Amino acid sequence: MTSWNPLRWPLYAQIFAGIALGALAGLISGDTAELAPGLTFDSIYDYIGTLFLNALKMLIVPLIATSIISGVAGLGGPGTPGRLGGKTVLYYMATSTIAILVGLTIVNLVQPGVLNGVPVKELLDFQANSNEVAARVSGAQGGVAEVFLRMFPPNIVMAAAEGQMLGVIVFCILFGYFISRLAKARRDPVTGFFQACFEAMMGVTRFVMRFAPIGVFGLVASVVADVGLGAARPLVVFSITVLAALAVHFLVVMPLVLFFVARVNPLRQYRAMAPALLTAFSTSSSSATLPITMRCVEDSARVSSRTTGFVLPLGATVNMDGTALYECVAVIFIAQAFGVDLTFGVQFTIVVTALLTSIGVAGVPAASFVAIAVILGAVGLPVEAIGVLFVFDRILDMSRTAVNVFGDSCGAVTIARLEGETGVLGQASPLRGSSASAD
Repeated sequence: MTSWNPLRWPLYAQIFAGIALGALAGLISGDTAELAPGLTFDSIYDYIGTLFLNALKMLIVPLIATSIISGVAGLGGPGTPGRLGGKTVLYYMATSTIAILVGLTIVNLVQPGVLNGVPVKELLDFQANSNEVAARVSGAQGGVAEVFLRMFPPNIVMAAAEGQMLGVIVFCILFGYFISRLAKARRDPVTGFFQACFEAMMGVTRFVMRFAPIGVFGLVASVVADVGLGAARPLVVFSITVLAALAVHFLVVMPLVLFFVARVNPLRQYRAMAPALLTAFSTSSSSATLPITMRCVEDSARVSSRTTGFVLPLGATVNMDGTALYECVAVIFIAQAFGVDLTFGVQFTIVVTALLTSIGVAGVPAASFVAIAVILGAVGLPVEAIGVLFVFDRILDMSRTAVNVFGDSCGAVTIARLEGETGVLGQASPLRGSSASAD
């Protein structure tokens, strides 16, 4: 029957199958069984996993550059509402920063990368030497002032070649912004070019992700062959930590924003957004959920089409609270697993880079892993360590997508109230003034 053809399964089901088969293969073969003299199964697993990780790392520079440039360039132009745009961007930056700080706080309190006072590097089969990693992290970072210096590298091409993505991201944001300030006749061809490049890179990314089940099989099989199922415990604790941080942002931070800033009843927002949240959780795609999100915000939350049509599509591109939070927790977890003591300067770099990388890339398959690879490189941690994160990523991806969509919808409601709209979530009187204002 065709329903039993694995090639016809959804990608997430194929990845689950890759994880299960990888764990089984690793347990059966161990790290010594040989396929041929001098060729162990473990070395084959490692080769498959490394090949997949290399393909992901290949995407980093072109995907980040084209997505940020096309996204930021699309924000400007004479047709963009000035005040509405300013409020929206400020809101999104603020809530993403809060989400990252929530993740940073909880992961430091729980410390999922430490088990019984010992870093879990060995359990996760991290190959890099802890002392060398600590030296790299120390050498890559200075104080906060050094972070700002690295935002403006003297040679942007060299920075990209060396994986110094913080400077590349800042350059792309500036480049995209000043593209948006060009006259329409000059702006449109350049914006169209980078948008086309971005769409092409999404195609390449989707192609690479078609091989994710095979890559995940190799990654999981290699870890299980070397250390058995001992890696499961720290990854379970890590997953619970991520879910707890997402829950705090979803159930505490966002309701407080709605109550104190938008002056609306948060419970009504949850009810209004229920269809969109369920869709986001099941599809793990904020872009695919966007039409339902817009319908819920307009029909159920009663936000004007003017605000909805601007705030939500922009949010689906640049506002990724759940993704930014996850990136931060994942990088801190890997640092803890290596036993690296992160200074304030290093953690500040993580916060800034997570905020910047959350702009424009979260709608792309595997974007979180591309962004995590960028952050790991920025602070001197081995990029290869992201392989273990694939094991429980599906449920985490579903959860952070729901948080992303809810954050977008809260943004639309909040901006609508700040613009003086009436009737939002049953709120009869505007926050100020008597009618919705226009630019």
